[in-house]
Amino acid sequence: MTSNATKDFQAAGVLSGDGSPRMADDDRKRRADQGGPSTAVITKTKPQTKKPSMYRVLILNDDYTPMEFVVHVLERFFGRDHEAATRIMLHVHHHGIGECGIYTYEVAETKVTQVMDFARKHQHPLQCVMEKK
Repeated sequence: MTSNATKDFQAAGVLSGDGSPRMADDDRKRRADQGGPSTAVITKTKPQTKKPSMYRVLILNDDYTPMEFVVHVLERFFGRDHEAATRIMLHVHHHGIGECGIYTYEVAETKVTQVMDFARKHQHPLQCVMEKK
């Protein structure tokens, strides 16, 4: 440290006359009472995190979208193998609605948008929605 900076810190009361850091009055009293350097315990609180809400992505039945197109959608956007996609498609066909998967909000929203855009691009009225689980 330059001598000008040392003088400035001494004038401000940060450094003692010999250039060492000055202790606060409380620190000096505590050290004198204990006969040595003081110690402190620092505790770190762990932040509480909660699991995100999950959403079911559902496909709705209609009378116009071909079954093979629904199977293709399930394979392409939901990673289902051909057998699982066919099983879901038949469930949608017989019950009017079927679950494609369960995801966090952002992922579910993205998948619904992708399916709807893909269906519109291929001129199918397929409906895909999401609901909180």
